[in-house]
Parts: sequence; structure tokens; C-alpha cells
Amino acid sequence: MSDFEFTFALFGLLLGLSLAEVLSGLARAIEARLRLGTAIRIGWLTPLLGAFVLLDLLSFWQAAWTSRDVITVSSETLMAVTFFAGAYFLAAALVFPRSVASDVSFDDHFFRVRRVVIGVMLGLLVCQLAFYLSEPALVARLQNPLALGLTAVLVVLMAAAMAVRGPKLARLAMLALVARYIVVYLI
Repeated sequence: MSDFEFTFALFGLLLGLSLAEVLSGLARAIEARLRLGTAIRIGWLTPLLGAFVLLDLLSFWQAAWTSRDVITVSSETLMAVTFFAGAYFLAAALVFPRSVASDVSFDDHFFRVRRVVIGVMLGLLVCQLAFYLSEPALVARLQNPLALGLTAVLVVLMAAAMAVRGPKLARLAMLALVARYIVVYLI
């Protein structure tokens, strides 16, 4: 077993739990919406935040593969992986409300958690970039103009999604974040 395989087992487990957390939240929301006699409206904002978190998780999963040749097993590496993937789990766990009462507003929930969720993810992006800069074998990836441009767009859109007021602008910011990932995956 290689160092990467050993380390990735922990990383993959924790990121997999994060994916399951977002999908479980969506399932709880849909189940609550389908209950007879409820007036729950899921809206667009919280599901878009969930879609963004899922797409972002996939990008970090892919980034782990990119880093496979520089990963070594050490206490520091295992702590960093646990911190990194644990922070993702925290963000994923906040996307959907834990319990869904008949008076829950998913849009209100979005506005309560968006800065924390997106802020954690922005912090993780900074950590990833710092890691790439610390590894000579990965620095070349940061010097690619397309990668730099796409990263800059991501940062601007994340900041906008954290800052905008009102549901219409928030919906536009979240749609742009999701669309940015879809376009990147199709390139």
C-alpha cells in the first residue's frame, strides 16, 4: 500500500461522510415536504448551497488525486487530512436544517448558515493553495493561467454569495457558483 492509499483511506472516508451528510439533508427536506398537511417550501437557496458543497467536495477529491505523488504518511499529514476533511463535514452538516418542523423556512436557514458554510470552504481553498505552493511538484499547477482565472472567479463568487442581501441576488450568486463548477467539469 502506498502512502497516498493509506492517507486517502482516511480522507475518502471523511469526505464520503460529508457527501452523505448533504444528501441526507436533502432527503430529510424532501420527506418533510411530502408529508400530508405541511406547507413547507424548500425553495432554491438551500438546495443550491447543497449542490455547491457537493461539487466543491468533488473538486477537492480530485485535487487529492493530483497530490498523490507528494503525499507521505506522517502524524502531521494525518492531522492535516483530519482537520481538512473534518471542516468539510462541518460545512456539509450545516447545509440543511437538522430537524424540519412545519414552520421551517429553508431560505431563512440558508441566510443563517451561508457565511459559515461558504467561509469554511473558502478557508479550505486557501489551505489547498498554500499546500500547492509548499510543494515544488505542485506549484506548476498554480501557474496555469486558466486555473488561476477559474480560481479567481470561484473566490469572487464565493465572496459574493456570502455578502449579497436578499433572495434574488443570493439565488444568482449560488446559481453562478454551481454553473462555474459544471462548466469546469465539462472543460
